[in-house]
Amino acid sequence: MRSSVLIVDDDPVQRRLLEASLTRLGHTPICLESGQEALNFLRSPDGKTIKAILLDLIMPDLDGMGVLSALKADGNAIPVIVQTSQGSIDTVVSAMKLGASDFIVKPVSPERLRVCLANALKMSALEDTVSQIKRSAEGRLTVTDIITRSPAMARVVQLAERAAKSQIPILIEGESGVGKEMIARAIKGSSPRRNKALVTVNCGAIPEKLVESVLFGHEKGAFTGANEKHIGKFAEAHGGTLFLDEIGELPLDIQVKLLRALQNGEIDPIGAKAPARADFRLISATNRPLIDLTRDGLFREDLYYRLNVFPIWVPPLRERMDDISHLIQHFLVRFAAEEGKRHIRGISAPALELVSSYSWPGNIRQLENAVFRAVVLCDGDQLTPAEFPQIAAHEGMVLPLETAKSAPLAPPPAKAPSQAMLGQSAPQSGMIDAASRYGMADLTDGAGAPRTLAALEEQAIRFAIGHLGGHMSEVARSLGIGRSTLYRKLSEYQIDASNPDGTAEGADAVAQEQPSRLSA
Repeated sequence: MRSSVLIVDDDPVQRRLLEASLTRLGHTPICLESGQEALNFLRSPDGKTIKAILLDLIMPDLDGMGVLSALKADGNAIPVIVQTSQGSIDTVVSAMKLGASDFIVKPVSPERLRVCLANALKMSALEDTVSQIKRSAEGRLTVTDIITRSPAMARVVQLAERAAKSQIPILIEGESGVGKEMIARAIKGSSPRRNKALVTVNCGAIPEKLVESVLFGHEKGAFTGANEKHIGKFAEAHGGTLFLDEIGELPLDIQVKLLRALQNGEIDPIGAKAPARADFRLISATNRPLIDLTRDGLFREDLYYRLNVFPIWVPPLRERMDDISHLIQHFLVRFAAEEGKRHIRGISAPALELVSSYSWPGNIRQLENAVFRAVVLCDGDQLTPAEFPQIAAHEGMVLPLETAKSAPLAPPPAKAPSQAMLGQSAPQSGMIDAASRYGMADLTDGAGAPRTLAALEEQAIRFAIGHLGGHMSEVARSLGIGRSTLYRKLSEYQIDASNPDGTAEGADAVAQEQPSRLSA
């Protein structure tokens, strides 16, 4: 994944060497020749794109130590790798005390540079993620925290920045899971009300009989069971921001009261003798177009025009594929830290190609969950297609057989396998032997009619057992069923786990391959 790395060195030869090395490593180098130039750049808007710094310690005017001191005073947490021709312990200790993350001694070897930079970038990603989570929890998330490199989202960010400077009502529309609440939080964090409360309400999650009380509150004794006074969400948001998610789910009678609150800045708690003033900034969101609900009579037209003053449409993830790699890196750093798998440093090119080809109907929420699952499954230092089995199955990709788990399979039976399994025109490399031995799922019978689901299920189970060498835990996991269900299916279809293809030769071959796994 390309990252912008700042090179600060007064030696033009050293700058060119480092620039060439970083380019070969797949990063984007930015070269400056003095410490003051570096500080000016890092304090500008462009400086926010820098993920790591290679800093020379010996420079005229402002040297490397001076730059480190200034960065520390600015609160800039970008990882800094100091480079010096003097490898003394005192120099290194002084640099580390000022905030340097690592050091290299000139001339640096390509491997040493690669390792130092990989560690620095991992630290930078972790710092960014932790900082964003902290700002979100504290209500300080801003528009600049929105993770995007997609042109489709550039308009969203621009509109969010403009909306944040005003008190205008905002309507955020988009599919479920695109990040509407995050954008609402970013707008609030960039607005004049950033230090005030953000009250969020999921209108679709409130029982219809309680909506009015939850939103507007009630007085003690206003109805049966009202044993004490209740402050509604509008009152809680007084002076701050109210975010109404899934606003299209509000009942029509509540929409009338919401319209009055927007028009007059007054709310009517149940049982109150007089209206109460409420000063709030309203941000609403919906995953269903309100104009359609209005046409169907499910949403008041006057309220629609009151809410739709400043609409923001958030495109689905399938229309902003440029964001996928950056979102994966963000989620990867977070979940790797949470799950204690800090050795995972990225995602492989085949895995990234796989997830980029998927349509993501659940949008960012689905991508986040997929990365979480992949991190839990991953044992290596990179996420591979094997960690995304559900997406691979949806895309018709057959994952390669793990050679470490089974010996070469027996010769294929006389009958040639069908090529119709899951829409594949041909099995991929590594699967041809397993496909030949256990068959590919033929969707039609001998007469050309569709086969029954039971027959397909039986063949899928036989194939999975042969493909995974009789390891029943993995078979159940790959088929998406529990082990008890798997054993029930084996009994139902009279499948012998040690001989899934039903032949004597198959039983001997499997027994020779992995006799210990059949009892797993």
